Amino acid sequence: MTGRGTRETGNGGERYVEEALAMARGEGDPQGGAARTRPVLPQDPDIEEALALVREESPSSPAAPAEAATRGFPAGAGDSPAAPRHRAATPWPRARALAERAARSVPPRAPVTRRPEAALGLVLAAPLPALTDLPSFDTSAMDGWAVAGPGPWDVREEGVLAGHAGHGPLDDGEAVRIATGARVPPDTTAILRSEHGRTDDKGRLHATRDPAHGQDIRPRGQECRSGDHLLSAGTVVTPAVLGLAAAAGYDSLAVLPPPRAEVLVLGDELLTEGLPKDGLIRDALGPMLPPWLRALGAEVLAVRRIADDERALRKAITRSAADLIVTTGGTASGPVDHVHPTLAKLDAELLVDGVQVRPGHPMLLARLGEGRHLVGLPGNPLAAVSGLCTLAEPLLRVLAGRPVPEPYTLPVREAVQGHPHDTRLVPVTVRGEYAVPLHFNGPAMLRGIAAADALAVVPPGGTGPGAELELLDLPWALAGIGVCLA
Repeated sequence: MTGRGTRETGNGGERYVEEALAMARGEGDPQGGAARTRPVLPQDPDIEEALALVREESPSSPAAPAEAATRGFPAGAGDSPAAPRHRAATPWPRARALAERAARSVPPRAPVTRRPEAALGLVLAAPLPALTDLPSFDTSAMDGWAVAGPGPWDVREEGVLAGHAGHGPLDDGEAVRIATGARVPPDTTAILRSEHGRTDDKGRLHATRDPAHGQDIRPRGQECRSGDHLLSAGTVVTPAVLGLAAAAGYDSLAVLPPPRAEVLVLGDELLTEGLPKDGLIRDALGPMLPPWLRALGAEVLAVRRIADDERALRKAITRSAADLIVTTGGTASGPVDHVHPTLAKLDAELLVDGVQVRPGHPMLLARLGEGRHLVGLPGNPLAAVSGLCTLAEPLLRVLAGRPVPEPYTLPVREAVQGHPHDTRLVPVTVRGEYAVPLHFNGPAMLRGIAAADALAVVPPGGTGPGAELELLDLPWALAGIGVCLA
């Protein structure tokens, strides 16, 4: 099978993936004899992904010691960034549940009043009752004539237009021209559509199809009566909600304030323009995270770029007014990974410290104080996306008051390789009734997720063709790219 999102079979890619796995394990040729020689090119996504999974499967570190009893930080967390930190990772479903629980512990913020156009994407803080009958008076559903009694009818000279004052009552045998949406004159029997009437040489109106009593009249209160319940608290304000609220008489809406987020992009190696050079790479997360967070319901206060400096990071965190701080990189145990030491010195409480998911294993969630949290994302782009979907999405969804999305599954069109022990999130595109796994899904890659509709949740060990997998929709897959701009 070939094509977008498929893997080569036969004597091609899969055999070399097997050989790469065997060589990485030190097993030689999986088919027996000496291993074949083939250049393992960095741009070969299947082999890079396979090797990454093997490296993750075979940790070189010794067994983890007991964690420190204080604030959830493991031994050595307050030492230098290079000090080893051994900690037990949280299962992926539990990590998402812990993020939700953390958000539910935050005291609710008072509702705010917004003009309708400023409420788009927010959540109603209270039920929405109708302030008037809809429609507020009997209106015409069609262009034509308002008629009274049986025909033929004498036609009055003046017509009735939408938005104009009411017309006098009609007597039996009378008709008057009327426009769609116009107020129906009293004593009108029906609306005769334009295509169902003709006038004779004396100006009298005749029906080519007799209208039923009340036909094409929208009676007052047909949609709702004043005081009727229109929408419940917790409803997301969509363009259709704005239209209904305006029709029902609202000039403003009471909504939940959006959670405030701030992005801290960490690293000395990042460029904001131009081509990579001299060991420097382009910052992909700075442009990607703010609109993604907005799509999750957050108001992004700022994006700050912080050098690999612990004091600068601590200063940025302590001065932030955000409900959620999102950091990129620095969550592992490298020589300039300052997130853990900084959180320890700030007396933060680690709620999640590593998750059993690939990519994105070294993500974290910390409570900074009452109502404030920090999500630490790995620096690799697709690993950061995994962290967004695992920790930031459930936390922001609860803070924003948004409803829980209904989980759903689709069968995958082909086999999906899994991690031996951890959940794996794989970009997929939806084609009819199937989810098609995409290539270029290594931790440092964005090519797969850029073409994806969702992330498939792959259990440990992987799955075969046709297996049903849960899908996590990307925010814009159903709602459109505008959801990232609100």
